Amino acid sequence: MPSADRVRFAVVGVEHPHAANLASGLLAAGAECAGFHNRAGESDGAVARAFAAAFPQVTEVDDPRRLLDDPSISLIVTADVPDRRAAVAVAALHSGKDVLAAKPGCVSLDELAAIRQAVADTGRFWWVCFSERLHVRSVVRASQVVAEGRIGRVVQTIGLGPHRLSAPTRPEWFFDQARGGGILTDLASHQVDQFLHFTGSTQAEVVASTVANHANPGRPRFADFGELLLRGDAGHGYARVDWYTPDGLPTWGDGRLTVLGTDGYLEIRKYVDVAGVPGGDHLFVVDGAQTERVDCTDVELPFYPDLVRDITDRTERAMTQSHSFLATELAIRADLLATRAGHLA
Repeated sequence: MPSADRVRFAVVGVEHPHAANLASGLLAAGAECAGFHNRAGESDGAVARAFAAAFPQVTEVDDPRRLLDDPSISLIVTADVPDRRAAVAVAALHSGKDVLAAKPGCVSLDELAAIRQAVADTGRFWWVCFSERLHVRSVVRASQVVAEGRIGRVVQTIGLGPHRLSAPTRPEWFFDQARGGGILTDLASHQVDQFLHFTGSTQAEVVASTVANHANPGRPRFADFGELLLRGDAGHGYARVDWYTPDGLPTWGDGRLTVLGTDGYLEIRKYVDVAGVPGGDHLFVVDGAQTERVDCTDVELPFYPDLVRDITDRTERAMTQSHSFLATELAIRADLLATRAGHLA
């Protein structure tokens, strides 16, 4: 086992810019990147080249086994094409590594079952980075507000996850549900994660879901709209995701979250306060005493420091293993159960 004061990680699969986000978070938490590998021929390599330029101190290797077999490396990070992330994870787990995957961590229930079995067999961790919670200061502060009891017991979350499509910049695998995951498996995994986190639900079911293609008739296998209704053992949830963000918005999406409690509620406008205060991380709290805009500027993001400690201490501060499994399963099931509408084939 590597020394507790210096966790070493490697990146296997750099097909999405999230690879750089995950590496940056780990480096800032004091971990060391031992190298990266990206399979040739899958795309034009632009994302991997950008990763290499952002981290010139990190060596690119031509064979992922060099990283998987290195005993000094304790964590494998992957942002591969989503339908390959499970294979990377299973190989890494059986090589004695923990795994941090960009969302979606996998795209099918069979893949998830393989990961569950590998975790059971090896005793290693498999985490999924749900960045719309873990990378957002206003959501972290909202968690603290809820823990303080200001809005009572949380009974429902309403999560909105609009995104800008920017179709010409997307690789072909992005438009293939079997490779990239459906819109609920991919985008709505964030909202499912937030529902589980804020309600404290440890068991949940998909009550209803819909996917549709309303704006991209030339791609009848691509869903550009999705919604789902969740029922948990500790609360309720609704989510809507889409690829309709207009070019007039100054960021990629107007992500919002409303958390309803028995004694108040809060709303998070994560990335933009439309026609309001500039910047992101807008948190509004309404309780029995006041209506307040909460400053989140100095909120620390605990996920990566906690994850580094979890690797060395074998604890579950950053995220429980059961949470990663359940959020991923619910998002996949929502796509499988969804009513299909619009131009979808």
